[in-house]
Amino acid sequence: MSSINLQNIRNLFPILHQEVNNFPLIYLDNAATTQKPLQVIEALQSYYKFDNANIHRGAHTLADRSTGMFEATRKAVQQFIHAAEAEECIFTKGVTESINLVAQTWCKKFINKGDEIIITHMEHHSNIVPWQLICEEKEAILKVIPIHTNGTLDMEVFYQLLSDQTKLISCVWASNALGTINPIEEIIRAAHAKNAIVFIDGAQAGSHIEIDVQRLDIDFLALSSHKLYGPTGVGVLYGKRKLLEAMPPYQSGGEMIREVSFEKTTFNDIPFKFEAGTPNIADVIAFKFALDFVNELGKTKIIAHEHALLNQFVSGVKSLNSSFGSDEIELIGTAEEKVAVQSFVIHNKHHFDIGLMLDARGIAVRTGHHCTQPLMNFYNIEGTVRASFAIYNTIEEVDALVEAIKKIIKK
Repeated sequence: MSSINLQNIRNLFPILHQEVNNFPLIYLDNAATTQKPLQVIEALQSYYKFDNANIHRGAHTLADRSTGMFEATRKAVQQFIHAAEAEECIFTKGVTESINLVAQTWCKKFINKGDEIIITHMEHHSNIVPWQLICEEKEAILKVIPIHTNGTLDMEVFYQLLSDQTKLISCVWASNALGTINPIEEIIRAAHAKNAIVFIDGAQAGSHIEIDVQRLDIDFLALSSHKLYGPTGVGVLYGKRKLLEAMPPYQSGGEMIREVSFEKTTFNDIPFKFEAGTPNIADVIAFKFALDFVNELGKTKIIAHEHALLNQFVSGVKSLNSSFGSDEIELIGTAEEKVAVQSFVIHNKHHFDIGLMLDARGIAVRTGHHCTQPLMNFYNIEGTVRASFAIYNTIEEVDALVEAIKKIIKK
């Protein structure tokens, strides 16, 4: 176990200190959303108590304070992902909107009939449907990188799919259903050799993987605040300046304009060109406190702790199978390089029923297809139970999950 004061960390999360169905809450649904530390909650309250004002436009003190805090978050995001400049970081509602923004701007301008977009078989629906729609509209071709049964990409086929017609590759960095960490550095290098650009879905990578967009030469990256201990309704689209400047606006209205007349409108510089209207000010401001929380702990310690939890769970499942003399529990996604996400099925038991039985013991997990129906079809299953771990989870909670699974199987 990594050298962290786990009790001090848990004390920052009020939601963890409650009972569910007369059991202490064990929250293992972190891939869906992480819980929020006190400093994030208090930042939201403080903004509405003392600083509430619209940003960028007002000349009064409250507007100035709010604007300063809002832009401080943009600077914090830049540093968090090691972008070249803060202006390359666009605030959105989340990863889904970030993907749609690129699909509806860059693709509409630069994708033509016969061009190719490549995605992977493990993508979240939000990283499938926008590209399908743009391919239908533009008469472009959507290609899919297949996967192996352990949940890793078939890179040999990827190189066969890559061609001179490939214009964009959109790939999840870490799978929300499998936990697999994809070899994005290799994918980016191969794509750039074909003059294609790469969009990285970083929803699950944000709190689990060190991010350096310049070192990796990432063209576009999407992050989600609520999977990074921050508020819901806030996302980030990072894009290289040259790409963002070449893209038309996504939405029109206030803030994204430079000058308006009835004859012609000219548009603002990045990032404001893509941030029409009044943004989600309070939640963006609070997001900085979530980033500070992660930075103060350090990604190295977070990763080490979460991997210890993941390894404990996998070992526990293997021990259960050994004790039953058969593989009652099947782990779905067994790649060597993983974030702390593990899906599983129990044979002859529906995943939804397992979720309900675990909830009866105060254990919160996710059940279903996890917005990855093509992936479930690959494994010939309807869905899985998914346990996903965060910095505030404990070995004792993992053991409680394993013990609960044991009782469910026996029952």
